[in-house]
Amino acid sequence: MKPVTPEASGRIPGRRLLHSPGPTPVPEEVLWAMSRQPMDLGDPRGDQIIAACEVGLRRLLQTEAAEVFLYASNGHGVWEAVVENLLPMGGTALVPGTGHFSESWAVQTEALGRCVLRTPWAEGRPIDLHALAQALRQDTLQEIRAVFVVHTDTSSGVSTDLAALRAAMDATGHPALLVVDVVASLGAAPFGMDALRADVVVGASQKGLMCPPGIGIVAVNAAAMAQARANPAPRYYWDWVRRLSDRSYHKFCGTAPQTLVAGLEAALGLLFREGLAQVFERHQQLTRAVHAAVDGWRSAGALDFFVPDPADRSVSVTTVLLPAGTDVDALRQVAREQFQVAFAGALGPLMGRAFRIGHLGDQNPASMLG
Repeated sequence: MKPVTPEASGRIPGRRLLHSPGPTPVPEEVLWAMSRQPMDLGDPRGDQIIAACEVGLRRLLQTEAAEVFLYASNGHGVWEAVVENLLPMGGTALVPGTGHFSESWAVQTEALGRCVLRTPWAEGRPIDLHALAQALRQDTLQEIRAVFVVHTDTSSGVSTDLAALRAAMDATGHPALLVVDVVASLGAAPFGMDALRADVVVGASQKGLMCPPGIGIVAVNAAAMAQARANPAPRYYWDWVRRLSDRSYHKFCGTAPQTLVAGLEAALGLLFREGLAQVFERHQQLTRAVHAAVDGWRSAGALDFFVPDPADRSVSVTTVLLPAGTDVDALRQVAREQFQVAFAGALGPLMGRAFRIGHLGDQNPASMLG
């Protein structure tokens, strides 16, 4: 008997295993929550769901008083919210290099009419804290309004020690706000906004939060809100001050994405039911398993880790270097179309040089065997 191929049947039996670093698998409980009919805008259940998400996100971010804003957007949308609220036209942000995503944030900031200072990035390495501190010390006029930090760069797979970064900033005495992108680490690794004294934190729904793409998250402390209030730059949809309201219609500057918010409420409930300590340990376990596999592959000399130091590798995604000349897209197509295993290519300067294995979100050891 000949094996049934996708070309012959049009379908491969079984479920496709999703191992990208975002989007990630969505739990059944989240899908069920999203299957409800929409509500009219006056239905109090809508406000209750949004309030539950705000409370849950404060708990996950370990913040007592930060304002939480939800946007119908992806991570790039909440990047834009940060720029529009914190920086006047022509204002300056410092963006330390981490790879593709720090550079993307810098380019987007410049496209919005602001100025960007960058620190250099060494491939496979976290943020250069010496270069960051040097840039702040050289800013004697204190023109840098904020430091935009990507905690885990989803393309390079590198994570930066945020406590060490906070200490490096403090040592300079510079008053710039600290803005942290936790899109790729929220829900996979511990993060304490208040303990870190981060002024703004941005996240998104489609990675460790186990939801479909579509919700951008911003948490803002009092210092950042004060800077936003004093910022004369024109804005409307992204405006934090305009969104301060008890009414969902005003919170979202229009109709809320009810289906996605219901899914987020369910996903946060799953994280808390499992227990955050257990969630983070599970991600460590999955990371160790993936690293062990890559260690086995690299023993033959063909593949290797992009991030050489294990201490700098994220618990969300592992980036694997391929031999020169390898067709990454062909490799991914074979895995996806013949074996029902979907993983990601690399982005930016790593495109065509590496692939990425996501090991975050609703995953367990058995699912990672794919």
